[in-house]
Amino acid sequence: MQEAYVSHGPWWPPFDVSALSWISKSLMVYGALMWLACGLTYLFSLSDVRTLREVGIWVKPMKFMAATALFVWTTVWVAELANSAITQGQAYLGVCALIVLTSLFEVVYITYQASQGAASHYNTSDSWHAFMFGLMGFAAVGLTSSQAWLAWEIWAARGATPLTVTAWAVIVGLVLTFVLSTISGFMLGGHQPPAGSGLPIVGWHLDRDIRPSHFLGVHAQQFIPLWGLFTERFMGTYSSQALTAGSCLYVVLWGYLTWASVSH
Repeated sequence: MQEAYVSHGPWWPPFDVSALSWISKSLMVYGALMWLACGLTYLFSLSDVRTLREVGIWVKPMKFMAATALFVWTTVWVAELANSAITQGQAYLGVCALIVLTSLFEVVYITYQASQGAASHYNTSDSWHAFMFGLMGFAAVGLTSSQAWLAWEIWAARGATPLTVTAWAVIVGLVLTFVLSTISGFMLGGHQPPAGSGLPIVGWHLDRDIRPSHFLGVHAQQFIPLWGLFTERFMGTYSSQALTAGSCLYVVLWGYLTWASVSH
């Protein structure tokens, strides 16, 4: 990594929603609508006792709604954190449009299937459902590739000034989100997790379940930039090394969880 300027400002940079570009504001509204949909779905689920593979049929739609909301809000946050100027451009508009189109398709289809008491994922009961399952995989790759695209735009707009450690953390986090979540996502698409509710809240199982590693892959978008913020604020001249070490350990942990999920 290039030698980076070490900030001595506040630990948590200010985030002024009113100063966001219209593109970012639109994405923030989209995320808020997803949170609202998640809350309304939860209320509706209280009166619907149907289950699918021993789990309430509305659990998966709520997970995807909440994950989408967090994903889009984080996209706005990291873009502002690394280089707010890029949020005014056409490329950023393309990134956000890709996010909305792919995530909305998945949420709508998953929710519709839940309303029918039918599975969305791993549903190959006929040619139509098999096609839709494959199309969801295609949409998922499109969604994560938006993060690689955003990372490239941040890199391309860096100018002559060396990137800060935080900006580097954003780029690394976005690239890891694309790479790790795409790999684990394809593995997950070929290995259906065990039935049942699993661990509280997340629903994962501790055996033959790739979802824990997939979680790390998707959420590198948040964890790595947060680590970058921490190192830049508190580790001084060692912040670049700390970011590199933390990112490497993150990949190792992802690799271990992936290996553990398929080794039995």
